[in-house]
Amino acid sequence: MRKQEAALEPHSLSLVVPMHDEEDNVLPLSTQVQAAMAAAPWPWQLILVDDGSRDRTAERIREAVATSPGHMAAVILRRNFGQTAAMQAGIDAAGGSVIATMDGDLQNNPHDIVRMVRRLLDEDLDLLVGWRRERKDSFWLRRLPSMLANRLIAAVTGVRLHDYGCSLKVYRAPVLREIRLYGEMHRFIPTWMATVTSPDRIREEEVSHFPRIHGQSKYGLSRTFKVLLDLLSMYFFVRFRASPGHFFGRIGLACGFAGTAALGWLAWLKLGEGEAIASRPLLLLAVLLVVIGVQFVCTGIVTEVLARTYFEVGAARTYLVRETLGGLGEADPADGRRAGEAAQP
Repeated sequence: MRKQEAALEPHSLSLVVPMHDEEDNVLPLSTQVQAAMAAAPWPWQLILVDDGSRDRTAERIREAVATSPGHMAAVILRRNFGQTAAMQAGIDAAGGSVIATMDGDLQNNPHDIVRMVRRLLDEDLDLLVGWRRERKDSFWLRRLPSMLANRLIAAVTGVRLHDYGCSLKVYRAPVLREIRLYGEMHRFIPTWMATVTSPDRIREEEVSHFPRIHGQSKYGLSRTFKVLLDLLSMYFFVRFRASPGHFFGRIGLACGFAGTAALGWLAWLKLGEGEAIASRPLLLLAVLLVVIGVQFVCTGIVTEVLARTYFEVGAARTYLVRETLGGLGEADPADGRRAGEAAQP
């Protein structure tokens, strides 16, 4: 019943496309999107985001918007902030109840979007991720590092997908707006989404993929190190955002226990066996481990205080409600109070 209602609700689609130095792809992309969206039964809008391009991408975007101002819009950033920031800028500007994202290099097929949106609505999903099963990229420079990264991300985060790097994704806007993208975190959007919705509401869909014709790829092996660093940050925030003291406390207790055990053994050698321990390297190491353990435990306490301040004083919550039933929290029209609220004497 819920799926049928979701499919019948009026929806609108916002397609966000970040672009950087893609002057030859702007006009062909807008033409392809308009042709693909002709089959869309929902109102739609294409939002092109220029991420501080050094060529004529911004000029081409203005030309594209001028040809179809009713269906196209643009966000021109002051400088190059990176794909994640450009994507977030487009998401902030999007007004649709469904938001789709894709690359501006013409390697994604806009005709896949309508099919993906239909499935998102019909199956009542929150995120549908594109899977470039027949990827048209270099094996050694693009596909192999991507395969290794996908498996590593899935193993660390627990969200099992074949293709994290595909930018062609479709989201429910209210759920997507619960997260904010920073740094290079656009690769981990499915994992971020899994923190605000059930992983069962995240699926993947096979999509077309074409070789690049114009422009140059912005990706390479150098991004592997960034992915590893971002993955560590992702692991920390997903597992320990609400209780960072557990992360630092575990390290501190492990170091403190090892140092204390080593000091206890050295004390037995000194007091019980009469051996000299002052020149033993283990003594210095044991003291260092105890000091490190105390520092990590104190850091954990400080981070716990900061986390509680963040959740209790700020607007952030440790939970997110999908829906309420039975008029919970609604105002009583008789006296303006919320339903269930006790009357004040």
